[in-house]
Amino acid sequence: MRRLMSVVLAAATAFSLAAAAPAATAEPTTECAPNPAAPKQQLRAEWIASVANIDWPSARGLPADQQKAELIRWYDEAVALGLNTVVVQVRPTADAFWPSPYEPWSHWLTGTQGQDPGYDPLAFAVEEAHKRNLEFHGWFNPYRVSMGTDINALVPTHPARVHPEWVLPYGGKLYYNPGIPEVRKFTIDAIMDAVRRYDMDAVHFDDYFYPYPVAGQVFDDAAAYAEHGAGLSLADWRRRNVDLLVSELSAQIRSVKPWVQFGISPFAIWRNASTDPAGSPTQGGVQTYDDLYADTVKWVREEWIDYITPQVYWNIDFQVANYAKLVPWWSDIVAGTDVNLYIGHANYKVANPAQPAAWQDPNEMSRQLTFNQDHPEVEGDIYFSAVQVRANRLQHMTIVRDDHYQRPAFPPTADRLVARGPGAPLVADASRTSSGVRVRWVANGATSYAVYRLDGYDFVGRCDVADATHLVGSVRAVRGTLQSFTDTTAVPGKRYTYVVTALDRSHNESTPSRPRFAKA
Repeated sequence: MRRLMSVVLAAATAFSLAAAAPAATAEPTTECAPNPAAPKQQLRAEWIASVANIDWPSARGLPADQQKAELIRWYDEAVALGLNTVVVQVRPTADAFWPSPYEPWSHWLTGTQGQDPGYDPLAFAVEEAHKRNLEFHGWFNPYRVSMGTDINALVPTHPARVHPEWVLPYGGKLYYNPGIPEVRKFTIDAIMDAVRRYDMDAVHFDDYFYPYPVAGQVFDDAAAYAEHGAGLSLADWRRRNVDLLVSELSAQIRSVKPWVQFGISPFAIWRNASTDPAGSPTQGGVQTYDDLYADTVKWVREEWIDYITPQVYWNIDFQVANYAKLVPWWSDIVAGTDVNLYIGHANYKVANPAQPAAWQDPNEMSRQLTFNQDHPEVEGDIYFSAVQVRANRLQHMTIVRDDHYQRPAFPPTADRLVARGPGAPLVADASRTSSGVRVRWVANGATSYAVYRLDGYDFVGRCDVADATHLVGSVRAVRGTLQSFTDTTAVPGKRYTYVVTALDRSHNESTPSRPRFAKA
């Protein structure tokens, strides 16, 4: 206790000395024009897929320590690249990466469905992400039951075995029937169990609702339609089923944990303009509204979701679906709503000889991010998937990092969660160390902190912290009174001014602290 008091007293002394220094903020009437090439709030994420062991774990049946080590490596690589969010698949096939009372342990973990992996992967994944100040989005697949069609291959206690009437085979896989109300309730209950028990930042769906069409096959939900169709056409009834899943899950998340976001990453073509004048200028064969019964535009307009990440998996100037036309179209869709827009990117196409020539250009993806800067509705990007990011073919992600992620950024605040930020932190000192300039401040209950650096000993105005031009770091709060950040990029012999801001878990930011001055 005595040591704690000495730290607080030292910080208070530092505050009194800093009070004589230039004020931390300029006049509030100052107009700021943030640099669109240096956003301080921007989602930078990757998908980490577990189904078929695409990314993590890399194989079934690995020891728990090896699974943990693999995930930590993914996270550390994400941080090194400049990412701030991970989207981790934790319910790939109506199973669980946590001890769920609803569904069995996933066989993608141990190789045997229902077998305890010896630890809680979801708890570990969330904790390790937050240690690195990565936002954690739990990725759930709502309806897919199995990658095969043999229901008897499932563990006997699997809900699909207990309720075979819930299940339909299609396209070589098994699916829950979205048209059965009990299925919808069960799916929401299974997901909400994870929401209630774990400190996730978001619930994430990708593009799988009703399955993608398979030529010559019928999704045989006629019996459920006859019972529950309520006079709607088959297509409208199917869309209503998905609408109910999205809206009811959204309502439950916001009721139980209002700070948890809900985001969806659909196939990027809602409808072609040739089908619907309101559709996008595309010629794609699949339309989510008509083929997956996913009215993604409605979800945005009803604001059931906090963000949408269309999978714009095509290159700029691709004739059938042009990246440079789809991004503006989606920007118009979210304009005026409380829904954030992020773009999903197809890293797996880079250097793939089966893809158009644009994907043989190492700069294609960086160009896409540069294009986004002209559309302020676009607030970030997600890359598919982690193994493709690591492969870094043609050095395309190195180029993205160098062109766009030289400055740190923290994830955007969901529009419905915008609020006044925490109080400004009290900075104790900024001093030279062998590793750089160490800045220390007193914890004030914030979730994370951002550190800004200006050259010389100078005033720090509101415009100086309006973008990431002067942002040198963003760190997660740790237990204890004194927090710290070491600026390893400080040039020896130079004079600097540092300020720190506090952020809540939704990334609402405080005003800057009083400045502290240091010579590196």
